[in-house]
Amino acid sequence: MPKRPIIAITMGDPCGIGPEIIIKALQAPEITKICIPLVIGDRLALERALAVCCSTLRINEIEAAEDARAVPEGDIPLLAFSHLSNTDIMYGAPSAAAGDAVFRYICHAARLCLDGRISAMATAPINKEAMHRAGHDYPGHTELLAELCGTDNFVMMLAGDILRVSLVTIHEALADVPRLVTYEQVLKTIRITAEGVSRLTGKVSPKLAVLALNPHCGEGGKFGSEETEIIEPAVKAARQEGIDVEGPLSADTLFHFARQGCYDGVVAMYHDQGLIPLKMLHFDDGVNITLGLPIIRTSVDHGTAYNLAGSGTASEKSLLAAIRMAAGMVR
Repeated sequence: MPKRPIIAITMGDPCGIGPEIIIKALQAPEITKICIPLVIGDRLALERALAVCCSTLRINEIEAAEDARAVPEGDIPLLAFSHLSNTDIMYGAPSAAAGDAVFRYICHAARLCLDGRISAMATAPINKEAMHRAGHDYPGHTELLAELCGTDNFVMMLAGDILRVSLVTIHEALADVPRLVTYEQVLKTIRITAEGVSRLTGKVSPKLAVLALNPHCGEGGKFGSEETEIIEPAVKAARQEGIDVEGPLSADTLFHFARQGCYDGVVAMYHDQGLIPLKMLHFDDGVNITLGLPIIRTSVDHGTAYNLAGSGTASEKSLLAAIRMAAGMVR
């Protein structure tokens, strides 16, 4: 029987729901069957979450990632990469100290993956404002991980059992999107999405749909020329490379067909175009996957939910799905 992979779970912002959804997820019996979970975070925040969730799990603080294999069942292996105070982790009050800790959790997990000491990482939600206060100016997890891995060839995808949506532009102002939708960026996104969806589904040639930027695919140029000048040529080039892809297609109708299983993946031009439909279907169980990295990284598809922090009521479904997907990608 093959050894279970070690999957790091980064705590995310300890002022939010991250510690609580980690505790709730690790109480699920299925998790220890498919992997060895390794929490990277803060002991005080995790202890507080145990109490909030009325959990009987125990914290077992370890020195090295490999030590997680020796931790007995019922214990949570923890690499403590911060020692925050109560004032640093007040619910709903992001702090610079917590923001710096979050940055270090992510960096260490990525390094463990790159060094081959663990198999994958799954991340709890972060607060970018807190990271910025600590001097770490990144739009999000995706861009930070791409820098840590030394690559520009990355794509953010959110996925559920029904829809899988990747983005040509990610965390950008809407006013900046048209200039960022380039032939090169669209073609790169199609290529990486095709490879990533192939890994996720096991299909050698998954079928992709590429959305238009403008309403009605630009209405023959009346609403814009991006479709004819940028997106359509990129789709044609991808097709010539053997990728099964259609587009540009109008976003207001495409998702009706995508949810019926007509496509294995959808390439959207910008954040809300793709993620509003996805979260309508997969609000609780969607998974954020960074494609194109030399490591496996999945994440929840929601934020820190400060309004729920400390209540023990936040859903762990997205984190469970992220851990399951990471384990599946390792296999």
